[in-house]
Amino acid sequence: MKIGIDARNLTTSMTGIGRYVLEMSRHLALRGHQLYLYFPQPPHEDVRDLPPAQLRVARFPGGVKRMIWAQTELPRRAAQDGLDVFWGPAHRLPSFLDRRIARVVTIHDLVWKDMAATMRWQTRMGDRWLMKPGIAVADAVVAVSKATANVLKAQFPGCSEKLSVVYPGLTAIQGVVPPKPLLSFGIDRSYILFVGTLEPRKNLLRLLQAYASLPETIRQELLLVLAGGQGWRLGGLREHIAGLHLESSVRLTGYVSDADLAQLYSQARFLAMPSLYEGFGFPIIEANSTGIPVLTSNRSSMPEVAGEAGILVDPDDVQSIRGGLEGLATNMALYERLAEKAKSNASRFDWMESARQLEQIFARAIAKRSGWRG
Repeated sequence: MKIGIDARNLTTSMTGIGRYVLEMSRHLALRGHQLYLYFPQPPHEDVRDLPPAQLRVARFPGGVKRMIWAQTELPRRAAQDGLDVFWGPAHRLPSFLDRRIARVVTIHDLVWKDMAATMRWQTRMGDRWLMKPGIAVADAVVAVSKATANVLKAQFPGCSEKLSVVYPGLTAIQGVVPPKPLLSFGIDRSYILFVGTLEPRKNLLRLLQAYASLPETIRQELLLVLAGGQGWRLGGLREHIAGLHLESSVRLTGYVSDADLAQLYSQARFLAMPSLYEGFGFPIIEANSTGIPVLTSNRSSMPEVAGEAGILVDPDDVQSIRGGLEGLATNMALYERLAEKAKSNASRFDWMESARQLEQIFARAIAKRSGWRG
């Protein structure tokens, strides 16, 4: 197949969705398909090892210009390339693609509907206004979890017949340079790890409150390490840590390289990810792949992703989070039971299988579009 891909998520530093776009594209190429990657501006310097593809790089930097590109330059170039199918891997499709091109969109989450207050207003309005027309023009819609699919069916009942669930795969995180010593991050003992952008949806304030309420003996034994770049509306995180008197037991690493992230996972006691909402939650399976269990939330996609390798808590209840932290820190029978399931849980998620399933959806979309033309 000649597959066109909206690659705008690869023009910023690597995120979960960016990794999804990169890995799914790479594995579609490995399955023998001819790829065309469309960029509104050059790929970000963080993005390495692009798959074999024709690159179509425009000069539309910034949010507003990118929206113009998506409805003008992008469909024009797609028509010139004679695509069989165009894939919008993150909530968007051009409204006016050549009618001969099948079109498929992937939806990762509906944060704009369920957790709007936790988003930047620009992102919220973009998803709110552009997701619906993208779904409407799509020949097929892909959700990355059953939880996301269920919310989609409730919000857009008309998409049910063209909706499929395809889980993402697991990326083996590894760097091109040796990792920094853990001591360079101030990590001098065992630790609980959080991974993700420091933003409201990740529920860091309640995680910190729960950690602060643990017995001092546990906090002396286990640091809490927060690994991730600064998001928004959490500018006072250090002040919050100070207010809870946790300066001696919490470490903020900032954004870390893949090599450092791989080491942080491999040396952690367990992952703590009590998010308010996740469309999928890559850190869960990344942590599981190193053999460690997770503490995560009992809502949205997190229970289906954590499987039998995690303990579920109520993310709105500090005491529930505290109980989960204490259980994984002190109950060795519980810890070992969950850790034993970790690697097998992570192995459920495979990029080649994900690409194979997406390929089948593309084929059905092409057949459907051909039928309309006929």
